[in-house]
Amino acid sequence: MFNNLTNFMLFIVLMLGSVISISSNSWLGAWMGLEINLLSFIPLMTNLKYSTSTESALKYFIVQALASTTLLFVVLVLTFNQTFLPQYNLCLNTILNSALLMKMGAAPFHSWFPEVMEGLTWWMSFILMTWQKIAPMILVSYCFLYKFMIIVIILSILIGSIGGFNQTNLRTLMAYSSINHLGWMLSSLIISMSYWLTYFVFYTILSLSIIYTFNYLNIYYFSQIFSMMNNNPIMKFSLFCNFLSLGGLPPFTGFLPKWITIQALSEMNLFIIITMVTMTLVTLFFYIRLTYAAFMIHSLQPLWNKSEMNKMTTNMMLLNFFSLFGLMLIFFISLFI
Repeated sequence: MFNNLTNFMLFIVLMLGSVISISSNSWLGAWMGLEINLLSFIPLMTNLKYSTSTESALKYFIVQALASTTLLFVVLVLTFNQTFLPQYNLCLNTILNSALLMKMGAAPFHSWFPEVMEGLTWWMSFILMTWQKIAPMILVSYCFLYKFMIIVIILSILIGSIGGFNQTNLRTLMAYSSINHLGWMLSSLIISMSYWLTYFVFYTILSLSIIYTFNYLNIYYFSQIFSMMNNNPIMKFSLFCNFLSLGGLPPFTGFLPKWITIQALSEMNLFIIITMVTMTLVTLFFYIRLTYAAFMIHSLQPLWNKSEMNKMTTNMMLLNFFSLFGLMLIFFISLFI
């Protein structure tokens, strides 16, 4: 994942920036942590082997700088002026929420996210999809505006579902999937921080399973999946079970955090639950379409030797055990509680 010691140190600084933001007792300290995180992630994004990584790093920097500037402006205004009328405070809090949502790539501030993901390596994409969302999302929980967030949640799930149609680039598909899951994570944040943490951990592990496979086999487009899986049906089955689990299809593990969120939100807002479940069915549609095509289309051209495929199969089964058998394990655990 890291080519040298410098990249490893940059990753440590990136994690430190997020920790500073989360643990800060002032908005100015949180802004400083976000800037440390940004300035350490930009060099990690740039990879000389990928000509598109520089363009993605530049786009990411411009968007994050705009969000940071907006955040700093609102923080300074709220710090030095404490006599605003309630409607002005509401406006400033909305702008503050918007800046943080832009940083994490939630709709309607999402347009940069698929374009940046399209030019990154798989591991940098994984960091962008998971770790880079932690600090902004926790900061959003400090100034949560319920009605505004309901709109953001619906838009994120809607755009994340519809945007995945007719995508041939797997990184773009994963970006729209991340936007969809971001809506679910924000909805779990309405309930409590523990619900959000549960959903985030499940999402991270499922994403890791899929991205590990794509990175190992150097797969970036659908056409490569169709020809890659012919010599190893076990790997094919494992990978696409992970896709269905990421989409939240029972009885896979990915359904569990959605189930918990639905059960908790059903007592608060039934309308948003109906919208979220309906849009998730759209996401499952293009996952199942991809799965069906990969199982039906056959190519006679092998792309990897047998020893590499057998090694990959062993690692995949170990990594994907959580995804494939999680609900069965939870069932047996519940018998003893």
